[in-house]
Amino acid sequence: MSTRVDAKPAGPEERILRGSGRACRLRVGGRIEELDELTGGAPRIVLADETVLRLHGGRLPAGPVVVVGEGEQAKTLANAERLYEELLRLEADRGTFLVGVGGGVVCDVTGFVAATYLRGLPVGFVPTTLLAQVDAAIGGKNGVNLRGFKNLVGTIRQPEFVLCDLGLLETLPPRERNNGLAEVVKHALIADPALFTFLEENAAAASALEPGVTRRLVRDSIAVKAAIVERDEREAGERRLLNFGHSFGHAIEKATGLSHGEAVSVGMAIAAGLSVERGLLPRPEAERVFRLLDALGLPRRTEADAASLFAGLRKDKKRSGSRIAFIFLERIGRGVAVELELDDLEALFSAWVRSAEGRKAWEHP
Repeated sequence: MSTRVDAKPAGPEERILRGSGRACRLRVGGRIEELDELTGGAPRIVLADETVLRLHGGRLPAGPVVVVGEGEQAKTLANAERLYEELLRLEADRGTFLVGVGGGVVCDVTGFVAATYLRGLPVGFVPTTLLAQVDAAIGGKNGVNLRGFKNLVGTIRQPEFVLCDLGLLETLPPRERNNGLAEVVKHALIADPALFTFLEENAAAASALEPGVTRRLVRDSIAVKAAIVERDEREAGERRLLNFGHSFGHAIEKATGLSHGEAVSVGMAIAAGLSVERGLLPRPEAERVFRLLDALGLPRRTEADAASLFAGLRKDKKRSGSRIAFIFLERIGRGVAVELELDDLEALFSAWVRSAEGRKAWEHP
């Protein structure tokens, strides 16, 4: 079954995310050439990685560019210090606009550097991956890793704007596409049942990043995340729902060679199964989750053993002592945070993988 979506180009759509102290313009369907307008003519320094500069550098407006680095190895305090030195060399002052053009790593590092250099420079993002457009660039979280653990050092500070140029996604390799699709599924599962149904009906078009479908995925995902962030910017309550699939996902990412989105996909499959085991989610709903992940080509199994996963969970930055707020599903489109002892979560996981449903979902073919 498929839903017809108009794939003709349309003008940009914009909404405002009102965070503490500033409003962020979220523009979907704009173009990177609009940076002059969005930065208001202020002095501007672009931060990007080498891949982005190779693929899209010719579209950047004139001005200085600083290379951030590639991959998670760029998300370090040492690299942040190198970037501070570059800003010092370029004589950046408090009126200088930093613009991160790239994927989640570039946005994280640029946001962190902008929040801390001279106690705060204006910053905007032009995310170039689906993952960054639907998630990483939205919400004001910026950070770097420490000793291999993700985002242990960071800030929450909204950018001035996020410009989602959908044309930049045309160069994405399949794995990067899947990273973003996993986060779209997450947003649908925790807060948007209509988006989940749209994904079910358009799985092939979503995987192919057909323009009309992609526009809706980006727009609706941003709407979910922006609404949650506005109500709970500093993750005191509802924003924890955005961690659905991420507690196990981060542990899987560290223990295996899976990418972030792939690991989150497995984490969501586990969370759906545990929601059934806990009596929260009807089994047919979990089976819909599994079928959609399969239809999108997203993994729901891992070679990592339970001991490795729980060793990672015990180092999760979101735990509080021996407890963690684990995100379950009550139904498709409604997530719920439950405070659990890690030992109780481990027991629940063990009970699930021993069950007939758990063996069917978890065991390797």
